Amino acid sequence: MTVMTRRELAWKLAPYLGLAIIAALVSPLIGSESISLNKAFSGAGGIDAEIFFFQRTPRVLLALLVGGTLAMVGACFQGMFRNPLAEPYTLGVTGGSAVGAVMAIVFPGLHFGWWAFSSVQLFSLAGAFCSMAFIFALANRSGGIAMNTLLLAGVTVSILCGGLILFLRYIASPNYLVQMDRWLMGGLEVVGYRDLSALLPLLLPGLGLLFTTMVEINHLTLGRELAMGHGVDVHSTQIRVFVGGGVATAAVVSLAGPIGFVGLIAPHAVRRISGFDHRIVMPGSFLLGGAFLTLCDALARTAMAPREIPVGVITALIGGPVFISILLKRS
Repeated sequence: MTVMTRRELAWKLAPYLGLAIIAALVSPLIGSESISLNKAFSGAGGIDAEIFFFQRTPRVLLALLVGGTLAMVGACFQGMFRNPLAEPYTLGVTGGSAVGAVMAIVFPGLHFGWWAFSSVQLFSLAGAFCSMAFIFALANRSGGIAMNTLLLAGVTVSILCGGLILFLRYIASPNYLVQMDRWLMGGLEVVGYRDLSALLPLLLPGLGLLFTTMVEINHLTLGRELAMGHGVDVHSTQIRVFVGGGVATAAVVSLAGPIGFVGLIAPHAVRRISGFDHRIVMPGSFLLGGAFLTLCDALARTAMAPREIPVGVITALIGGPVFISILLKRS
């Protein structure tokens, strides 16, 4: 693996950082309601300041975090599984998270709040961790984590969770179906910064754990035996990627819902532009994924204004053709 100076790394990541900054600056200005920046920054308060600082800016920050997290986890999974179609949904965490959230919506007796968390977020996190524990128990072997088993276990858990969601929909009161469907479509509807603070206790450790695996994943993309020959502790790296990716995904999905294809599109775009070195691919995917979801959310807010399209619908419409293209090329 080639030695890369900090200057070289900075130059390679600069375009992605620039795009993320542009998306973060432009997106708060876009919406069904036009605002005046002069009034927003005048210090006099008013509706312009309320919209800019407490509605659009927190939403942009959430989009950057959610999109960046899903994209970086996707980059890690694709490297670890050596499969270009792997993404956060592969882990099965999203399915478990969705079951937990739907249970909290369907059963009124489970409604409560704690600190910045709602019952939907807490049950979503609980569902995600239950699915993670189950998948890990299936895939963990004495010689390490069986990658094929982990992949199949994740897909199987996702299918089972899909069946449970259909059952919960069937027994649910019609009053809760709209809320359930909105959550399952994915969305970034936040007001203020309280919800953002609920992400950080899980999100930051999860992302930190992933960042420690950049060099090891470069070796794992060459195969397990070659990675071991280069001195990589394969089992430890697999656990760190699995736990870090699962925890980070659970944190963002619990708040934003299951938003698909971001973890597929951004890593492939970065690899096509900048190569396969995960020292560039992982942070580049985080920046590009955040920018992509931010722009998708801006489109979701304005395409049918004053009505709002769930951002998960936008990412699915864009990501579906990309997924098919990757599948055909792989075939």
